[in-house]
This record gives sequence, structure tokens and C-alpha cells, in this order.
Amino acid sequence: MQFHKLKNLQKIVIFLILVSLDLFSKYLVFNYIDLYKFIQITPFFDITHIHNFGISFGLFSNTIPAVYLIIIALLVVFFIIYLLLNAKDYLEYWGLFIIICGAIGNIIDRFVNGYVIDFIYFHINQYYWPAFNFADIYISVGIIMLILNMLKKTNLSKK
Repeated sequence: MQFHKLKNLQKIVIFLILVSLDLFSKYLVFNYIDLYKFIQITPFFDITHIHNFGISFGLFSNTIPAVYLIIIALLVVFFIIYLLLNAKDYLEYWGLFIIICGAIGNIIDRFVNGYVIDFIYFHINQYYWPAFNFADIYISVGIIMLILNMLKKTNLSKK
């Protein structure tokens, strides 16, 4: 299996760097930016400080206790680890790996705070994308990698 070329120590280091970057960025936002303050970086990009008590995009905010969200997220991570251990190729393996990194970052944040800190905020005039964090980026990139992998496999099977 070619996608297992990196040694386990290298994978652990990558995991620790990604999760640490996410948690450190949230630490900085928590300690240096007031809650709900927006700092304009460009006309379409702000750094803010928002507490997300729900799931993606704040859905179900304050309706599901944090402990249940943590349990559900851990179950999903265990399932993704199972998929990772059975990954068939490089893109699938690393897509799942990056998703796990993001999920663990948000799980730790929710476990420590009872919510997830979101701070990256894009908008154009009155149109905006809900605030997010590095862990959310990891999850999104991992999902994109999995979709590209499926498309690649679909195209190969058609030939």
C-alpha cells in the first residue's frame, strides 16, 4: 500500500501540528479578541470571536447538550478511523486523516469550553458565510479530497 509511505512518527507529527495550530489559533482569539468583536482584515474578510454551541454553522445551537455532541463526534471519529485503516489509496487515506485532525480539534475545544470557537468570517456586503475555524477547514479539505477521489475512481471505471 503506497499511501502508507510516511512513518507513523511523521503522521503523529503532522497530526499534532494540525491540531495544535487549530487549538492555538482558538486560544489567541479567546484571549485577545472580545466576544462578537469583528476586526476587518479586508473588505470581505474579518477575524471575529464567536462561540458555536451547535454543530456546523451553529445548527441546533443550545438545543443539544455539549456532552452529547462530544459523544456523537467521538463515535464519528472512531468510524472514520476504521475507514482510514481500510483506505484503498493515498487520496482517500489523507482525506480521512485530515478530517480526523479537524474533528479532534473541535472535540477538544468543545470539551474544554462547552462550545467551539469560530473566528474566520467571509462576507460580501450583506451576504456572509458563517464564521469557522481551522478545524472546519481541515474537515472541508478532507471532504473535498474524498470527493475528488470518488470522481477519479468513477472516471477510471468509465474508461
